[in-house]
Amino acid sequence: MIAIKKAPPPKPKAVSDDSIFELGAVTVSDNEQNGKLTSKDIATSVDIMYADKIADQNVLTAYDLFHRMPGVQVTQFGQGITTGKMSFRGFNGEGRVNAVKLLIDGIPSNTNSGDTYFVDSLFPLDIESIEVVRGTNDARYGLHSFAGNISMNTTTGGNYVKGRVGYGSFNTHDIQSGLGYEKDGFSQNYQISYRASEGYRDHSDTDKNSFSGKWFYTPDDQKYKIGLIARWSEAGAQEPGYMTYQEQLLNQTQTFARNATDGGKRTVGQVSTHLDVNLSQTLFWSSKVYGTLFDDQRYVTYGPGATQQERDRDEIQYGAMTSLTYHPVVSWLDDFSLETGFDFQQQENKYLRYLTDSRVRRSTGLRNDEKWDFLNYGGYIQAVIKPFKWLKLTPGYRADIIDGSFFNHRAGSTYGAYPLNDYGTISQPKIGAVITPIEGYSLYGNWGRTFQVGLGQATFILNSSQKNIGPSLNDGWEVGIKLKPVDWAEGRVAYWAQDASNEISRNLASVDSTMIGATKRQGVDIEIKVYPTDKVGVWAAYSLQEAKVTNPPAVSSAMQYVAGNQVVNTPNYLFSAGIDYQILPQLRSSLWTSGQGDYFVDQANVRGKYGEYALLNLDLGYQVTKEVEVQFQAKNLADVRREYVWYDESFGATAQPFFSPGDGIAFYGAVNVKFDY
Repeated sequence: MIAIKKAPPPKPKAVSDDSIFELGAVTVSDNEQNGKLTSKDIATSVDIMYADKIADQNVLTAYDLFHRMPGVQVTQFGQGITTGKMSFRGFNGEGRVNAVKLLIDGIPSNTNSGDTYFVDSLFPLDIESIEVVRGTNDARYGLHSFAGNISMNTTTGGNYVKGRVGYGSFNTHDIQSGLGYEKDGFSQNYQISYRASEGYRDHSDTDKNSFSGKWFYTPDDQKYKIGLIARWSEAGAQEPGYMTYQEQLLNQTQTFARNATDGGKRTVGQVSTHLDVNLSQTLFWSSKVYGTLFDDQRYVTYGPGATQQERDRDEIQYGAMTSLTYHPVVSWLDDFSLETGFDFQQQENKYLRYLTDSRVRRSTGLRNDEKWDFLNYGGYIQAVIKPFKWLKLTPGYRADIIDGSFFNHRAGSTYGAYPLNDYGTISQPKIGAVITPIEGYSLYGNWGRTFQVGLGQATFILNSSQKNIGPSLNDGWEVGIKLKPVDWAEGRVAYWAQDASNEISRNLASVDSTMIGATKRQGVDIEIKVYPTDKVGVWAAYSLQEAKVTNPPAVSSAMQYVAGNQVVNTPNYLFSAGIDYQILPQLRSSLWTSGQGDYFVDQANVRGKYGEYALLNLDLGYQVTKEVEVQFQAKNLADVRREYVWYDESFGATAQPFFSPGDGIAFYGAVNVKFDY
């Protein structure tokens, strides 16, 4: 029988037994004070970046903030509202395999395809932290968490008024504002922001606005916390279009007559209720209920001779998450926590695609007219066991079930309803451990399984000859060491590997998917941070990675993957590094760089490698008064030419690489104001 003392949970021990790597000044928020397990309790590689590394950045979208995050690949399309994606652990940001689960204030924020477009609703001034959990060991999340998850947390609580006005290259201008008021346990937070730019290239005007409100109440006895969050964002943009190799050599900023009416608009909405309850000194309950809206309309022309397409995506999602955390004092253990949780997500999705001429639909131009429901529900159990101060074990288990229905409304042979692939119950065991034999030196390792199912149409069986397709199972493991020999220096080194069966690749045009087959990914992550004085700090991260197809389906074309080929758009290395220097008490500076290696753009690995770059950036901030700071930023100081390159085998004999150049050198200035009261 387990002997349990009825007493409050112990405070955190002095021994640092985690695998966390942090950038920026650590902030403590209400979200960290409850009893729910967090990523800091999971034995895997976790990186956290705080507001002081975020709020002063000049970015078109919040995707650009991930350039500083260790081991994260940022893919920038540079095409209107389709601006970019982030990915890691050998998965690319193409959108073909979306392997990262996104959570905003704890709410699932991926589209049906796994895309992370909800990032568009966030502005830097309102972001409190960005947290990246890499690997297969986190049992809390299932759907889309193929390689790991990202949590973006915004400001909650406090009494303040803050704002930022900025202007810079390409006639870029933005206004960000925030207000917080807290009294007698009731907190209110509001954010209104706007950003517009004419863009680096011709015909690339963009504008975006965002509003959010957060209302929370906590009584004096701290027994519970209840709240509501609402968020709304609208964006519109022109698209300059993709270039051929010859076109981009002549002029990287040009656009073409074929793209004169390309562009799009996007609306993102999200509302959620939050309830945290301290049921007793050892038992904590947390629940969230949410609904999201995603409405995306895009007109795009892919290269010379291609016909313009209209693509309309309309998604409504709603769901709930609940967990119960038990944290007793067990007499014969140093620490113990047990958490069990359940979540579900229902989606109602629509997709229309037409061939168009200058945004006018052709009478025979309908290519897709589909509606489908998608339901995912699952549960998990996660334990954190510390038999001794120097040993932490994190066994866990998760199971997910997929359901749904599909109807093709396009007239013809494909008209009608289609059944779901039988994915069964998707079992995902997890295990991790952290050993800290000496204070400041932690060894950690983990193993876990994640899953992927068909995207869009491919979730369903679309013809009688098609065989049932099971889930892709991704088994991954990791071993690493975190070192902190002194207070002012720390580092982390990890080796990881992941083997996926039956991997699925999304067709970017049709919302269907194709099979890649079995794949293997492996890599090494190295991170270091040294701050010997209050004035000087150095940080660096370098990731080696490899992603290969090991057992593809039957090869029917010379343009397809064969065993041993690298997965497209996956660079073999990623890096970021910087030097922070406090020049004067009022003047701070940061010189930093980020970049990646080149990658194959085609499945056959014969059309060359592209995409390598290294960017140098400079941030300056002058504190005029306690409340006012003047900021300056220079991006791509060396004016490096870089581009996103893609290749689509579906073009057949006419297929060729297409290029979307990135921004050249750019300068920005801003005034940041914050009054605390």
